[in-house]
Amino acid sequence: MTDFIRKGLVHSIAGVADIAVETHHYGSGLPFDLYRPAGSGRRPAVVFVLGMRDPGAIAFFGAPFKDFQSYIDWARLVAASGLVAITYRNEDVGDVTALLAHLRHHADALGLDGRIAIWAASGHGPFALWLLAHEPIACAALLYPYTLDVAAQAAAMHFAAPTVTIGELPRVPLLVVRAGRDTTPVLNERLDRFVIDARVAGVPIDLVEHADGPHAFDIVDASPKSREVIDQVLEFLRRALPI
Repeated sequence: MTDFIRKGLVHSIAGVADIAVETHHYGSGLPFDLYRPAGSGRRPAVVFVLGMRDPGAIAFFGAPFKDFQSYIDWARLVAASGLVAITYRNEDVGDVTALLAHLRHHADALGLDGRIAIWAASGHGPFALWLLAHEPIACAALLYPYTLDVAAQAAAMHFAAPTVTIGELPRVPLLVVRAGRDTTPVLNERLDRFVIDARVAGVPIDLVEHADGPHAFDIVDASPKSREVIDQVLEFLRRALPI
């Protein structure tokens, strides 16, 4: 699986090579990488949420998620857009709650302004929705995500899908990116239902449609539309987290 780990994004922007990366620790000593944008002042943070355990990722892929080139590239993009990006290592998916507590408690030292957004993709989506319902999160961006009612798929693919309802979701900005040619079992079917139900419930959702996009288009589909959609994700985060 080394080739997959090394797959980077199909898009970049100015300034990504100049981003400073710092390694810190949280909880029982687990590491997190902080990608700091240029300039002074405290900034909002975007945390790249994991709905799978890193020990499993290491066993299957050979590296924790934060060391995948795609995660590194996304974090650099977010930081080059002016926001702090956070990737982390876990032992269990619930470790992220300790990370969020650490970021809030040490906000001054870390140069954070207290606002935290989350980003998640694919099988990490259900746990990101649970986190959105249980933590004070400013906004969330979900790319080609599994959403709700996916217990069978979660069991088969080893991702966390704790129970959460539409009614538990806060009324904060939520971006959902749909890949029209995603063939992942039931993903788009459940995603479409989720978007309809969430809008009926008053959750403010922006839906971005990549009609010809496959699953993981950001690393496998080097088309102009893929680059446009990546830029739309960055613009959403900048708009929801004004500096």
